[in-house]
Amino acid sequence: MSDESGFSPYMAARWPALVRSAVLLGSSRHEAEDLAQTTLIRCYTAWNRVEAAADPDAYVYKVLVNSLASSRRRRWWGERPTADVPVADTSPDAADDLATRDALLAALAELPTTQRQVLVLRYYADLTESQVARVLGVAVGTVKSRASRGLKHLAESPHLNSTNGTIGDARRPR
Repeated sequence: MSDESGFSPYMAARWPALVRSAVLLGSSRHEAEDLAQTTLIRCYTAWNRVEAAADPDAYVYKVLVNSLASSRRRRWWGERPTADVPVADTSPDAADDLATRDALLAALAELPTTQRQVLVLRYYADLTESQVARVLGVAVGTVKSRASRGLKHLAESPHLNSTNGTIGDARRPR
């Protein structure tokens, strides 16, 4: 690797957003951290290609989405019976409003994976439509239609309409 100096600042700046994006894509907080770490390791080993890419952020998010898909194919995500009740994570959550966050996660979980990917990459990761299209390997029109359908589902979601009126009130009238 010829220029490792650019990787550390890049990683430090992108780490929180990668973890949050992975959570919004359907991972638990711990899985999201593992996924972000895997993404950054893969990008570190190919740092010359990442830096040379026309859009390094799109490249990194493509690695994130592909790593998530890969991990879902490899692992079984069903219940595992155990004699001991697992201890709940009691660490404080940095979210401003836990009820809104939980409602958003529940609503996102009900979306098809393709729509959830588009919404997270477009509106949370703040990638452009063309960047999202490159990350997912689809046409820009597909990104637009998936975003439209996904936003419609979120607007109609009972999860987002029952959180003290905060999110549900922002819906456009029909």
